[in-house]
Amino acid sequence: MILPLSGQGVLVTRPAGQAAGLLAHLRELGAAPVLFPTLDILPPINPAALARRLADLATYDLAIFVSPTAVQHGLAAISAWPPGPRVAGVGPGTAAALRAAGILPVLAPQEGADSEHLLALPELADMAGRRVLIFRGEGGRELLANTLAARGAVVDYAECYRRGVPLADPAPILDAWRRGGIQAVTVLSSQGLDNLFALVGAAGAGLVRATPLFAPHPRIAGHARALGVTQAIATESGEAGLLRGLVEYFAHV
Repeated sequence: MILPLSGQGVLVTRPAGQAAGLLAHLRELGAAPVLFPTLDILPPINPAALARRLADLATYDLAIFVSPTAVQHGLAAISAWPPGPRVAGVGPGTAAALRAAGILPVLAPQEGADSEHLLALPELADMAGRRVLIFRGEGGRELLANTLAARGAVVDYAECYRRGVPLADPAPILDAWRRGGIQAVTVLSSQGLDNLFALVGAAGAGLVRATPLFAPHPRIAGHARALGVTQAIATESGEAGLLRGLVEYFAHV
């Protein structure tokens, strides 16, 4: 039986601890996934500051988690979720991670997986006087906090992890690439893509730019085009959207 991605080598750049599901689904579709993590998820630089922030968690009106990673590391730093704060997630994957951890109910957009879609919810239209705590990694986009503050909220961050560049030897990946073993690249963040270019260096930049790249958000695909990637394809959100995008693309090549 010929599967939808039979014979296609797909570079997976997810962090090693988060890649198992995507790798398994790619194999089920017949692909030959190649794992090359371009992000390390590390503890925050100042865990004491995070602990002080979380000590006041019960005083917040709303807690927003920006990703499943924020759910994993944010909840790991809390002994028990307090009564009081309403909980929101950016996108269905984050909402699912919260529900799986027993956090209910969860406010989340029905469509889309970014700050813009969350901010469009009517529940976040009038934020005057409300205290909001955003669980995220160190750094990142400021749109969510800035918009909520403009709507009257007092916004703080619980930065519960940080992103680093893995120590990795790109030589085996580049060798496989040059031998025709990689037909597609998948990236799930702009930082992960930047790190991919940094890791493969000048020797591999041309390979990245010449290989169809799939990203589950137009912003990431646009960043790839700005870096010279010839085919940067924005799929539907999440890993499921990424897989559908790959299947659709290779059905027509």
